[in-house]
Amino acid sequence: MAIRKIRVNDDPILRKKSRDVTEFDERLFTLLDDMRETLAKSDGIGLAAVQVGVLRRAVVVDLGDGVKELINPSIVESSGEQRESEGCLSLPHKYGITVRPKTVTVRAQNRNGNWCLYKGTDLAARCYCHELDHLDGKLYTDVLAPGEKVYFSKDN
Repeated sequence: MAIRKIRVNDDPILRKKSRDVTEFDERLFTLLDDMRETLAKSDGIGLAAVQVGVLRRAVVVDLGDGVKELINPSIVESSGEQRESEGCLSLPHKYGITVRPKTVTVRAQNRNGNWCLYKGTDLAARCYCHELDHLDGKLYTDVLAPGEKVYFSKDN
């Protein structure tokens, strides 16, 4: 496994749409393993392949209950609304209040190609939405609550 460089700020790859994963092979397994290690070292809760420079529809999420690998994910159900502060490993030290569903259900394949469902509420729903947005070239700054703007953390 290796720690990969996280693309940041105005890197143009962050605005590109990722392609479906079609090969469930060693190359994918290496990417997922590297993404797990990169996420663990970054103090984040989610990481999309595009954030490490790979335009494939793959995401890893760790909400404290073990790492989930979501390949070719899509939101199949959502409900409610939440407005909360959101940040991103690709936009370091920046945050903003976003509008996201309160609950989402995501359908995705695992590393073996089997389809699974993942349900998330509150932080988990925000995380799933945030990471899936990355796969379509969107950043959380695209879904800021009306009247909100990006702010910087006090750690700068």
